[in-house]
Amino acid sequence: MPAKAKNGRTRTAGKKAEPSPKVGIQAVLQELESKGSRHRRDQMAPRYGIHTDKAFGVSMSDMLKLAKRLGRSHELAAALWKTGWYEARMLASLVDEPDQVTPAQMDRWCRDFDNWGICDTVCFKLFDRTPHAFVKVKQWAMRREEFAKRAAFALLACLALHDKHTGNDFFLGCLPLIENAADDERNFVMKAVDWALRAIGRRNSELKAAAVAVAQRIAASPKAAARWVGKDALKQLTSRR
Repeated sequence: MPAKAKNGRTRTAGKKAEPSPKVGIQAVLQELESKGSRHRRDQMAPRYGIHTDKAFGVSMSDMLKLAKRLGRSHELAAALWKTGWYEARMLASLVDEPDQVTPAQMDRWCRDFDNWGICDTVCFKLFDRTPHAFVKVKQWAMRREEFAKRAAFALLACLALHDKHTGNDFFLGCLPLIENAADDERNFVMKAVDWALRAIGRRNSELKAAAVAVAQRIAASPKAAARWVGKDALKQLTSRR
């Protein structure tokens, strides 16, 4: 009698289970294209500030449905990323396997970040689940490129939101990074720095007190960008809502 493999597929006794068939990258791209909308694509830059020359205009809900159907595959994620298509790269972050992601891959993808949508989704859905995330926060915070630097603080914010096990010391140690970057006037960096500060402050009372103290110092800065970050963080962290 045929035996059942762990994935539910039938296999012949004494033989290794057959691997799942590889999904053709062209088939995935064709499906993404079929779900695209010219109107949605044309609205990406003016409405959402997402600038890209290679997009189909697919909704996030459709990408999530497709990712669920495809399942996790590190190989597929790598192939999707190489295409350069916005939606393919979004999908790559949804299907990749966090435990297979290497520091080198994270650096390669980070160098490719060219808009906040890709940057934030990759950090929120994939990078913050890897064991290398903490190191990359500190490395990328020293980068000059706009979206590489944004990635440092978007990743820090995601860790503050999602990581339930790391103690306060790591996040306290990242507050100087926030303070040093707060005067960066580039919009996408400035907003990520603010996001990270607020996310850290919302973890617990000790971190809130430390984050508020940083926000107060930043709010008193002579630099306009730093003042904005400090005042916005203070408003959010001290609100009674």
